[in-house]
Amino acid sequence: MKVVKDGEGEKYDAKGHFGCWAMTKLNSGKETQKLNISMSHFLPDGGGEMSSSPRERVYFILSGCMAVKGKGEEYVLEPGDLIYIAPGEERAIEVIGTEPVTSLVIVGVVD
Repeated sequence: MKVVKDGEGEKYDAKGHFGCWAMTKLNSGKETQKLNISMSHFLPDGGGEMSSSPRERVYFILSGCMAVKGKGEEYVLEPGDLIYIAPGEERAIEVIGTEPVTSLVIVGVVD
């Protein structure tokens, strides 16, 4: 078992993200075998550029409101919502409104 307390983790800069502060809570190859788990905090007007990744991922919204845009689709996520993004699927993210967004991000590791 591994416990990670509030405030613990490793800060990192998420490529292509802006107005964002992120912290890895569990890192594959160290604390887990095949998962990276982090917390992302986005300021109002923050978000992420359109991009894709070979890794599958889940965003679980803890607070605030965020839009996730793909090719020809857009989803508005509020606290308690989650979205699964398949490997290779393009997405952009954008904070909606004036409240910061906090999300739990779970990323699967590619073998």
